[in-house]
Amino acid sequence: MKTIKTSLLTKIAYGVMSASLSLNVLAASDGKVKIGVLADMGGTYADICGKGCVTATEMAIEDFGGEVLGKKIELVSADSQLKPDIASSIARKWVESEDVDTIGGLVSSAVSGAVSKVNLDNKKITLISGSASNSFTTDACNAYNVHWTYNVEAMANGTVKPMVESGKKNWFFITADYSFGHSLESVATTVITEKGGKVVGGVRAPLGTTDFSSYVLQAQASGADVVALANAGNDTVNALKAASEFGLTDQMDIAGLLVFTQNSQAMDPSVAAGMRLTTGFYWDMDDQARQWSARFEERHGGIPSMIHAGIYSATMHYLNSVKAVGTDESEAVIKHMKQNKPNDFFARNAELRGDGRMVHDMLYVEIKKASERKNKNDIYTILKIIPANEAYAPMLPQCDFS
Repeated sequence: MKTIKTSLLTKIAYGVMSASLSLNVLAASDGKVKIGVLADMGGTYADICGKGCVTATEMAIEDFGGEVLGKKIELVSADSQLKPDIASSIARKWVESEDVDTIGGLVSSAVSGAVSKVNLDNKKITLISGSASNSFTTDACNAYNVHWTYNVEAMANGTVKPMVESGKKNWFFITADYSFGHSLESVATTVITEKGGKVVGGVRAPLGTTDFSSYVLQAQASGADVVALANAGNDTVNALKAASEFGLTDQMDIAGLLVFTQNSQAMDPSVAAGMRLTTGFYWDMDDQARQWSARFEERHGGIPSMIHAGIYSATMHYLNSVKAVGTDESEAVIKHMKQNKPNDFFARNAELRGDGRMVHDMLYVEIKKASERKNKNDIYTILKIIPANEAYAPMLPQCDFS
C-alpha cells in the first residue's frame, strides 16, 4: 500500500510539474502571434517587395487559417524607405512596444542588417525574404536570422560561372554603391577569378541612380567581354536602357546579376532578349507555381517576384512551426523550423540550415524575344534547374546555430 501511495504521489507531482511547465511556456508568449512586414512602398524596390510583400504575407496568414494557438494572427506593415535608421526605429518599436514576434520583407541588405541587430537584442526571428547579401549567414550571422529566397552566392554561381566557362573572361562591373552591391560584386569576382577570368574595371553608382550614361561610357572604354550589373530593381532597368542607347549591348554581353521578373517585364525585348540570369522562382515554372501566382495576380494586379513567393513560403514555415511547438517563443520556433524541411510551391529540394540559410533549387533562365512571347507575362525560358547544393556556398562552422 505504501508503494502504491508513493507511486500515486509521484504521478500527481509529475502531473503538477508538467502543468506548471505548460503554463510557463504559455506565459512566455504574449497570447498572440504578430507578424511585421517592412517593405519599400515607393522606392527603387517597390515593385519587387512593396505592397506585394504585404499581399503575399496576408495570403499566407489566410491560407494558414488566420489563427494559431487559438489566437488571431495579426499583421502590421510599414515603409522602410530603404533607410536603415528608419527601419531600425520601426523594428524596435514593433518588438519592444507592440509585441511583434517576427519581421519579414526586408528587401534592402542595409535595412535587413539594421533590423537583424534589433531582433538579436530582443531575441526575435528575422525572416529575411528580399535581401541578397550573404553576410546574414557569414560575418553577421546570428541564431535568429532566417535568410529565405536567394543570396549573392546563388546569383553568382548561377549566372557568372557558365558565362566565364563559355569564354567570357574579362569583366567590368557597374555596382550599386551599398552593402548589397559590394557583396554581389565581391562574390561574383571570386567566381570569375576561380574560373580563370579577370575583372578589368568597375564603377559604383548610388542607389536610385536614373542617369547611367557616364558609367556606361566607362564600361564601353574598358574593352571587357561582359559588363556585369551588380544592382537590382529600377537601377538595373535604367542601366540597361543606357547601355542600349550608347550601343553597349551590341558590343559586349550584359550580365544582370540580380534581375527580377518585374524588371525583365519592364525591359524592351529588343534590348533584353537573350539575357541569361538566375532566379529563385518563376510564376510559370509548373502547375503549383501557376496556381499560386494566379491567385496573387488577381489580388495584387501583377505577377509575383521571387521575393513575393519567398515571403509567403517563409511565413507559412514560421506559422507551421509555431503551431507545432505550441508557442511563439523564438528559440523553440526556429529550432523546429531548422529541424523540419520546408516543402511548397516555392521551396524545392529545400532545407533551412543551422546558419539560417534556406537552400533550395534555383532556376537558370533566358529572357524571351518578343516573337516568342504568348502574352505580357511570358518572359522566361527555363534553361536549367540549379540544384540547391550547387547554388549555395557551404555553411560556416561558426555560424551553425542548430
